[in-house]
Amino acid sequence: MTRTDAGLRRTLGVRDAVVVGLGSMIGAGVFSALGPAARAAGSGLLPGLALAAVVAYCNAMSSARLAARYPASGGTYVYGRERLGAFWGYLAGWSFVVGKTASCAAMALTVGAYVWPVHAHAVAVAAVVALTAVNYGGIQKSAWLTRGIVAVVLAVLAAVVVGCLASGRADAGRLDIGLSSGADGVLQAAGLLFFAFAGYARIATLGEEVRDPARTIPRAIPLALGITLVVYACVAVAVLGVLGAGRLGQAAAPLADAVRAAGAPGLVPVVRAGAAVAALGSLLALILGVSRTTLAMARDGHLPGALAAVHPRFRVPHRAELAVGAVVAVLAATVDVRGAIGFSSFGVLAYYAVANASAWTLSTAPRSRVVPAVGLLGCATLAFALPAASVAVGAGVLVAGVAAYGVRRWWAGRRGSDRE
Repeated sequence: MTRTDAGLRRTLGVRDAVVVGLGSMIGAGVFSALGPAARAAGSGLLPGLALAAVVAYCNAMSSARLAARYPASGGTYVYGRERLGAFWGYLAGWSFVVGKTASCAAMALTVGAYVWPVHAHAVAVAAVVALTAVNYGGIQKSAWLTRGIVAVVLAVLAAVVVGCLASGRADAGRLDIGLSSGADGVLQAAGLLFFAFAGYARIATLGEEVRDPARTIPRAIPLALGITLVVYACVAVAVLGVLGAGRLGQAAAPLADAVRAAGAPGLVPVVRAGAAVAALGSLLALILGVSRTTLAMARDGHLPGALAAVHPRFRVPHRAELAVGAVVAVLAATVDVRGAIGFSSFGVLAYYAVANASAWTLSTAPRSRVVPAVGLLGCATLAFALPAASVAVGAGVLVAGVAAYGVRRWWAGRRGSDRE
């Protein structure tokens, strides 16, 4: 085991990094995102999934190239700072930390809703406390737990696919691909489905805890993304084959409704348990990612410097993890944010737009700039294809971040003038 100069310990190999990415991507989203996406796209659901995968691939490759060049905690916050300037790095970090903190609370409440609906808030807080404790104990413990969660979720999704396709009630005619809701519907579905792929950023944010990052990260990110795409495509085809786009678009719990319609009601409790475990996996990976970006921003003075501390024994950013865990626990205990985090979606696309713009600057060769150019255009298109409320709230959060940055710079300049 080796340690970086900053004190974090490099323990994750390719397999562990892939597992962390899978734990982020194959999360609760696959159990719920297909319904809203089908409602938006109709018969264009599968094209929407393909478009989301293309944008995710471009973002993944841009992130992989940048992570190999800058193997430090913080992900796109670091890349934007180094390639585009301090402001753009800050904007990416702000988008990620604020948006993903709300996502953490939403995932915690999802766990509570599946495990004990009557006491969802209490269960959510307990989940946050438990997973924060796991993260506090070291990155390797988090990777071990994530490996178990991924295995359980993949087994549940395999049961759903087999149950639907082997039931005799799946009809290939329901897979008819078209544009019943128009191109706008496909774009909106792609925007909704994109975030189910977005967990590969977690691999990049752990740059200081990966062994041989220049080799490991570029291998782990596309591997995790490719496995996730195959899994999602299989699940989408199976569920569409049983329900069709119309019924899928109206389903509150798409996978549970699909196995029930397939004549396997005994799988419904299994699906519910799988959704709860998947939400735990997403929450674990989110806390990891947000705390590492918080660490990087604290090192540069954008957040309180105390949050940059690294535990002398466990070699984790323990204060950042505790701070993130505390904020998420308070949100999970007091507010139901599951239906009010549209700005998180907008913020993630803004985050990856900065990543692609940063990757654009790595080379002047036209061929090397194709992927980041497509990724940047894709992020902008999907961001503004989201529902108007999501765009408005997301833009408002970014403006608030810009205002905070301006006030901080003004105050720093004024203090410098006073000293003179």
